[in-house]
Amino acid sequence: QLHLLPRRSGLAAVAATAAAAVAGFAAHQGSFGAAMVIGPALGAAVAVAVVRGYQALYRESERRRRLIEELTATRADLDRVQHTAGVLAERERLAREIHDTLAQGLSSIQLLLRAAERALPGRPDAAAGHVAAARQAAVDNLAEARRFVAALSPPALDGTTLADALARLCATTGDHHRISVRFHLNGEPVPLAMEHEVALLRIAQSALANTVRHARATGAEITLGYLGDRVALDISDDGTGFDPALSPAPDPESGGFGLAAMRARMHALGGTLSIESAPGRGTSLAARLPLGGPADGTPGSASGIMYDSTPTPVSHITPEARP
Repeated sequence: QLHLLPRRSGLAAVAATAAAAVAGFAAHQGSFGAAMVIGPALGAAVAVAVVRGYQALYRESERRRRLIEELTATRADLDRVQHTAGVLAERERLAREIHDTLAQGLSSIQLLLRAAERALPGRPDAAAGHVAAARQAAVDNLAEARRFVAALSPPALDGTTLADALARLCATTGDHHRISVRFHLNGEPVPLAMEHEVALLRIAQSALANTVRHARATGAEITLGYLGDRVALDISDDGTGFDPALSPAPDPESGGFGLAAMRARMHALGGTLSIESAPGRGTSLAARLPLGGPADGTPGSASGIMYDSTPTPVSHITPEARP
């Protein structure tokens, strides 16, 4: 009765049943006594108590079921949000990688082919040199693309150190674009995590690409320094410079990801990136990364080594542009 009827109706039905039982006992005995009332009353009380307890347990079970459903839905929403965030982060990472590798390489090829086109009418030998450099850049970018798709480390870091990769970058940039680029190594190299080496190499590649494409510089310097608890990368040039307070106009050829990608790389690894520049006074870029725990890299060369892409020293870089 208590299960099937509403609360008040159920209690009334139980009371009526108990009263009927008392009346039945009295009719059967032919007399009325307290004992005839106590039994049915206790039975009714126990029945009410049991049902009330059961209903309380049922309500608690329903509350917990709804709570579990809400938690399950919340977890599903959280998983979707985390998945979306992961997808966006991966897209941003891929955009940075493509900008700092394939886009920069294609831009370099475009510059070399333009130079070859200008030199072709009167200087076929110079044009052939530009075409050869563009072909080599295409080969290097094809290797980058294949390794990028395979999700392995950059070819520039395969079997070599970060210092050697930066020195080679300076040499190839100087050879391809007729700009004097020097590399300095300060401090005793220590092993770095592969993601740290990749970030520093990509920043150097992007910075030199900006120097070649926008700065109209005749000289540049890259300095890699190991400063105790951090590693420093400084890139400077003697180009036209710009006002860092003003956002540079997006590059229609590369998509305008350069400076934003550099900052994002440093921020993702707990590092910092600062830029000093002024119109007509060159540009200096400083990247700093904290040295973490055990790394995947291999120790670099001995400290104090300087590499030069040309035999002529870059003495004309202004002090303001040096790191």
